[in-house]
Amino acid sequence: MNQWLDERLHISRLNDKFLRKAFPVHHSFFLGEITLFSLIILILTGILLALSYEPSNSMVVNSFDPGTAAKPNMIPAAYHAALKINAMPFGDMLRRIHHWTANIMVAAAVIHMMRVYFTGAFKKPREINWWIGMLLLIFTALTAVTGYALPYDNYAYNTLKVIYGIAASVPWVGDWVAQAAFAGRFPGDGIIPRVYGYHIMLLPGILLALTGAHMLIMIKQKHTQPQYAKRIAYKKIVGVPLMTQQTPIMLLLAILFAAIIVLFSAFIPVHPVEFFGPPSTTPINNIKPDWYLLWVFGVLAIIPSFETELFGGVIGSEFVGAILVPTLAIGAMFAVPMLDRSKDNLYYAENPTNHPVRLAAGVAFMALLIVWSVAGYKPELISSGILKTENANTVLWVLTFLVPAASYFGTLGIVRGIRALREADARDQAAFSHADD
Repeated sequence: MNQWLDERLHISRLNDKFLRKAFPVHHSFFLGEITLFSLIILILTGILLALSYEPSNSMVVNSFDPGTAAKPNMIPAAYHAALKINAMPFGDMLRRIHHWTANIMVAAAVIHMMRVYFTGAFKKPREINWWIGMLLLIFTALTAVTGYALPYDNYAYNTLKVIYGIAASVPWVGDWVAQAAFAGRFPGDGIIPRVYGYHIMLLPGILLALTGAHMLIMIKQKHTQPQYAKRIAYKKIVGVPLMTQQTPIMLLLAILFAAIIVLFSAFIPVHPVEFFGPPSTTPINNIKPDWYLLWVFGVLAIIPSFETELFGGVIGSEFVGAILVPTLAIGAMFAVPMLDRSKDNLYYAENPTNHPVRLAAGVAFMALLIVWSVAGYKPELISSGILKTENANTVLWVLTFLVPAASYFGTLGIVRGIRALREADARDQAAFSHADD
């Protein structure tokens, strides 16, 4: 049987070329695999959720509280479907698993990109994979955002309203962009079918295509090797083969990861759609996005309100805070391989402390995002007395510049201290060696 299949499918070639691929033995390399496992779990749970979901904002009678014949209780079909999923056996658990896996996927992707950045693994010849990784991170966040809009409760309704307003704030073409993206003016009849199409077809298709390209390029170029591999076999691939060794490790990690997700979801609920109720004109105070977009919300919270007309278009604070500033931040991340280049191919992961400017810039950038994320809680900071209404923006803007600058120069100082200790150890070792001679 094996010979018959090999004559037709050339399995032996597949084994020699791909299944014997060596994987580096280092815990940080599992971050990419956790991201992949998350995507698989999201697809499987998403399929199950889609079987019971009705992507429509047409009004239907609430079967849980039908009202009276003279005055039936009408709610959007999408919201009603979310109520029914919660009432199904393990339906709420399925929603929790899907929700928290999405958050973990974004977190794993962020930490994975941090590992690549700080070890210089974006350098030649892996620039293309860095850009693909950035696109994966962006589209993962977009997929998650469209997902938590689908229950179409009042929280989702207000979230979509904010997103529509941001799209409409684009100068000159904003109104057209918003209507094209959301199937008409908000809240139109086609908004839920359109967002549902994004969430289950367009964005997952893009994610799968980018993931496939990312993995194929990684297989072709090989991993950057950990530093220990240089001492073992210079410029040789050091690791364990995919089959017989790496695959069992991956399977065990996948099972452990799935078990942790289930345990996590069993005790930590997602936001209850029943609490927020169906869409209404009643606004929700201090509505906030998930953690990975909170920094954008923070910029919007502290940027002064303004509008400037330019060549017939209106440039306002909403456009600057929600589109222009994030575009500049993400653009800086895309530009990393161009700003920190190497002439030769990079074989080994670099020690971050050997590249202090890159390390300090990365720490400062993360500090900036943290400050902006904290700014997203400006109303809570004011209500708790930590900040005052009249000085909140000033304090947060000062922190926006002060904290990243302090992080940058503080990191450089720490690296200098580490280098001084290394040089002192090297001198001591040389002195001892000379004394022994």
